Amino acid sequence: MAEAHQAVAFQFTITPEGIDLRLSYQALSQIYLSGLRSWKKRISRMRVKNDQGGVYPASPSSWLFVVIAILATMYMRSDPSMGLIAKIQEHLPVRGKEQSAMLVFSTLLWLSLILTLRFCLKLLLSYHRWMFEQHGHISTTTKVWVTLVRLLSGRKPLLYSYQTSLPCLPVPPIKDTLERYLESVRPLLSGPGFQRMTVLAAQFENSLGNRLQRYLKLKALWATNYVSDWWEEYIYLRGRGPIMVNSNYYGMDFLYVTPTPIQAARAGNTITALLLYRRKVNSEQLTPVSPATSTVIPLCAAQCERMFNTTRTPGEETDVLQHWQDSEFVAVYHRGRYFRLWVYKAGRLLSPREIEYQIQRILDDPSPPGPGEDRLGALTAGDRVPWCAVRKQHFSSGVNKRSLDCIERAAFFVTLDDEEQGMMGEDPVGNLDRYAKSLLHGKCYDRWFDKSFSVVVYKNGKNGLNAEHSWADAPTVAHLWEFTLATDAFQLGYTEDGHCKGEVERSLPPPQRLTWDIPVEQVSISLSVAQALADDVDCHVFPFRDFGKGRIKKLKISPDAFIQLALQLAYYRDRKTFCLTYEASMTRLFREGRTETVRSCSNEGCAFVKAVESGEHCRRLFRLAAEKHQNLYRLAMTGSGIDRHLFCLYVVSKYLGVESPFLTEVLSEPWRLSTSQTPVQQLELFDMKNHPDFISLGGGFGPVADDGYGVSYIIVGEDMINYHVSCKHSFSETDSHRFGAQISRALLDLLSVLTPAKSENSQAQDKKQQ
Repeated sequence: MAEAHQAVAFQFTITPEGIDLRLSYQALSQIYLSGLRSWKKRISRMRVKNDQGGVYPASPSSWLFVVIAILATMYMRSDPSMGLIAKIQEHLPVRGKEQSAMLVFSTLLWLSLILTLRFCLKLLLSYHRWMFEQHGHISTTTKVWVTLVRLLSGRKPLLYSYQTSLPCLPVPPIKDTLERYLESVRPLLSGPGFQRMTVLAAQFENSLGNRLQRYLKLKALWATNYVSDWWEEYIYLRGRGPIMVNSNYYGMDFLYVTPTPIQAARAGNTITALLLYRRKVNSEQLTPVSPATSTVIPLCAAQCERMFNTTRTPGEETDVLQHWQDSEFVAVYHRGRYFRLWVYKAGRLLSPREIEYQIQRILDDPSPPGPGEDRLGALTAGDRVPWCAVRKQHFSSGVNKRSLDCIERAAFFVTLDDEEQGMMGEDPVGNLDRYAKSLLHGKCYDRWFDKSFSVVVYKNGKNGLNAEHSWADAPTVAHLWEFTLATDAFQLGYTEDGHCKGEVERSLPPPQRLTWDIPVEQVSISLSVAQALADDVDCHVFPFRDFGKGRIKKLKISPDAFIQLALQLAYYRDRKTFCLTYEASMTRLFREGRTETVRSCSNEGCAFVKAVESGEHCRRLFRLAAEKHQNLYRLAMTGSGIDRHLFCLYVVSKYLGVESPFLTEVLSEPWRLSTSQTPVQQLELFDMKNHPDFISLGGGFGPVADDGYGVSYIIVGEDMINYHVSCKHSFSETDSHRFGAQISRALLDLLSVLTPAKSENSQAQDKKQQ
C-alpha cells in the first residue's frame, strides 16, 4: 500500500562513537527499549482490560466453580492440594486461616489453569499448515486441530480476548530469506546482474548476516513483535516529507446510493455510527476478526486501540502518536472555520437528529474565518520539520494551544465540504476521479491529515474518509468504515424527508468556535509544498462489471491470484517490461502483527505473461503462476516473508554502525507497481440480494514511485471489482486511465485463456437456438 513509498525512501543515520563493544551496546539498548515498550503496553492493557476478556479462555465465574469444588473435596475429608493448603495456612496472619488458605489455593489453581489454557491455545494458534492445504482436501491433523481450537474458544470471545494467546512473529532463517529474495528478483535482472546479486547475498550471509540475525532473535525473545515498533517508527513516524498523498489513504461511500441528500443529516448519522463503533471497541463487544479463509482463527486486534482520540504530532527527527483514553467531542471544519462539537451531554450520546441539528448550526453560521484560519490545515499537509518548528513557536501556549488541543484530542475530525462529489451527471468517469482526489488531498488545507482519520461529508450528502497510516493499516479502517456505512443506511436510517431520526433538545449549547492567531507566512509555505504534490497526482477510479469473483471461483482459481496476474499482464503491456511488485499482506495471525510484502512478480507469472503475449494460451502456465502467487501470500501471512526480515536486519546494521552493500541495495529498490486489496470483512452487514445497489467503492492511495503506479481494488459481491489507480503527471510514461484500460483488457484476456473454447458442433447448436 502507501507504506511502500515510505519503505523505498527509508534511510536513517546513526553515528555512535567508540569501539565495537560500544556499538554492540547501542544495538542491545535499542532491543531492550523495544522490549520495555512492549511490556509497558501489556501492563497498560491489563489495567483497562475487561474482566471477562482478561481471563479468557476461562470466565470470571469459573473462579467460583473452582472454589466450590475445592471446598466440597475438603468437606469430604480429602486434600486436593496435597498439603499446599496447610503450608499456606501456616503463613497467614488472619483469622479463619483454613478458609483463607483454601481461597488462596483456589485462586492460584484457577490462575494456573488459565495460564495453561492460554499456553495450549497459543500452541494451537501457532499451527499454520491449514493455510497450505487445498480446498476440499483437509488433512486429519488439521481437522483435529480445528476441533481443539473450537473447544478452547467455545465461549463467546471479546475483541481483545485472544491477544495474550496469539503467537509471536518468528524470525525466519536467514538462508531461507535470502533464497526467496534471489528468486523474487530473478525475472527482473539480467544474467550478470543476477550473478552479482547472488554474490552479494552470499557474502552477506557468510559475514555480517548471521551476526545481525542473532540480535533479531534476541529481540524476538524479549519484545512482543520484532518488527512492528521499528516499522512504525522508521517507515512512518520518521518520514520527514508530507504524509498527505505519500502515506495517508482514503475510503469512499456507496457507488450508486446516497442515503440522503441533506448534508447535515448524513453527517449526523455518520458521526453517530462512528461513535457507536467506538463504544463497541471500548466495551470489547466487537467479534474478533478472522481471515477470509477461516472462521475460527483470530487476528490481532491491537490496531483498534488507537483508532479514536489519536493524533500524530510532528517532531524534528520523528513524529509521535498521541492517544487519549476518551473524548466527548469531535472537531469540525466548514468554510475555513474550526468548531468543537460536543456529542455527549451528561454522559448521554446525542441522538442522530440532535447531532444533525448541531451540524446545521455550523452550516448556518455566517461568521467569516479569521486571518489565515481557512488554510491552517495546510501545516499538516506539508513537510514535517517546518510544521514542528511552527508548532513549537506559535502553538505551544495561549489561544493557539487551546484550539489545537481541541482538534488533537477530538474523537476524530469532520470536514463539511462545500463541493458535490460522487458518480453523477454527464461525466461519471471524471466525477469518480475527482471524488478520489478530493478524498486523498482535498484543497490541501481542508482536512487535518494528522488525525487518525478525518470524515468528509459533501454538500450533496456523499461522504468518505481520509486515514493517517502510522497507527493502523487499511483493513482496520475498512472494518470501521463498513460498520459506519451499514449502520447509517440500514439501522439508523432517515425520515421520509431525508432527516435523521430522533428527538431534538433545543437547549443544547451551540458548537464552540475555535479562535486562532495564525502565522500566515509559514502556512503559505506548507501549502505551496502540498499543492505541488496534489497537482501532480493522477487518479482513476473505475468499476469493472464484466465479471467478478463468482466467475473466477468457478474456474477454481483464487480471485486475488487472478487479479494479480492480470496486473502483471497489464503492466507488461503498458511499460513493455516487468517490475518489482508490492502487494500488501497482513501478519495479524501474530501478536501486534501488521503487514508483509508479497512480491507478486514471480518467475512463473512472467513466463505466463510472455506466453500470452506471444499468442500461446497456456492454461498450465497460468495454473502454475496462480499456485505460486498463493504460496507466496501464505508464506507472507505465516511469518516467512522476505521484506520485513531484511528491513529489521538493516535497522540492526545501522545500530551496529556497519554497512552492508547487499542490504543497502535491497532497501533502495523502487516498487514501481504497488498494489493492495481492500477486504470486505462484514458480509453479514450488507444484504446484496435485497439491496444490490449498496455497493462499496472501496478506497485507494497515492502513487508510490515517481515513475510507477499505485493500484487498490475491492472485490464486491460476485460480479464486480472496483479499481483505484494512481500515478504522477510529472512522469510522461505513466497514465492512470491508460493503465486502467490495460487492466480491464488483461482481465478479459485471462478469462478467455481459462475458458475452454467451444467445439464447432456446440457453436452450431448455439446458432440454431438463437
